Amino acid sequence: MQALGLSNKLNLRRSFCSKRSSSQQSNSHRCLRVTAEQTIGQKSNTAQLYQALRDACDDYKSAPPSVKQEVAVDCVLPAMTQLANSGTLTKWNSASEDILTRRNVGLGELRMVGIKDPQQIAKVSVRNDASFLISVVGITSVLAVVLGQLPGDWGFWGAYGTGGISIVVLAIGSVNPGILQFAIDAFSQIFPDYKSRVLRHEAGHFLTGYLLGVPVASYSLMIGKEHTDFAEAKLQKRLIEKSLQSQEVDALSIVAMAGAAAEAMNYEEVMGQTADMFDLQRIMMRATDKMNNAAQQNQARWAVYQAATLLRRYKGEYEALQEAMGRGANVAECIEIIEKTTSSSNNDKSEQ
Repeated sequence: MQALGLSNKLNLRRSFCSKRSSSQQSNSHRCLRVTAEQTIGQKSNTAQLYQALRDACDDYKSAPPSVKQEVAVDCVLPAMTQLANSGTLTKWNSASEDILTRRNVGLGELRMVGIKDPQQIAKVSVRNDASFLISVVGITSVLAVVLGQLPGDWGFWGAYGTGGISIVVLAIGSVNPGILQFAIDAFSQIFPDYKSRVLRHEAGHFLTGYLLGVPVASYSLMIGKEHTDFAEAKLQKRLIEKSLQSQEVDALSIVAMAGAAAEAMNYEEVMGQTADMFDLQRIMMRATDKMNNAAQQNQARWAVYQAATLLRRYKGEYEALQEAMGRGANVAECIEIIEKTTSSSNNDKSEQ
């Protein structure tokens, strides 16, 4: 049964990656054809290579969840490798050698790299949750009083039903708050900084991942679906096997905390770091060299410090990437913009 399931999964992956290639014969560089049919290192092929990456990312985005990782390996990663080998991607993986050895980082150092309130790092924000619950309780209470003035049974059942809404919401929030997350995320849009926070956050993940050589496969700024997906099968396998080496842990930690760092550089309170902290904890728990609580806390600070340093150094690329992501540019276009943008601070590596 397991062998049959694996075979069906592999066949689905192959048929998915090649489906658009067979239906559009004129497009010879669709997904899996990237690896063998294009000449590496020729600048004249740059447009074709970017198109191949664009097609590969489209395949990944529309792939069923069960085969996304396989599509990333067979489609996105080869396309990125082609671009890198052609000499087109000068900033791809360019920051890996600049990462200093893991060390203790103080709050003062975080302020030096632009973190507005270092004490908010790794501290869960309850602003959106509290605002949502207070609003629900307040609105339903007022409505219950108003409806209670209606004559007869209308007043009784109106007040009773409306007042019960807040009780149900509070009960769900106490037992399983995750059920309310989508409603809370949607409610959070009333805050004028919501979209800006999400954009800065995901752009931070995107840029640091790119600079550290982790291929970006997809991103989303949609409510409740904010994410940046990376295509790195080898690291995924070692995450499952709990065999991450120290260097891999450090690089992934920086990428994981880059979103929180991006927010903390512009706002005193960091809203979107809960998922980042979860990812960081998952990374540290799967390292070959286990960390105690103090080391884990410092790893979070060190990762934020490194991420903030990169975002400052590549400020021009970061701002251009935000503009591109804000208008819905695809991954290939975002990468092309990163490569074409130059920051005056790129050559200044004294900040670390």
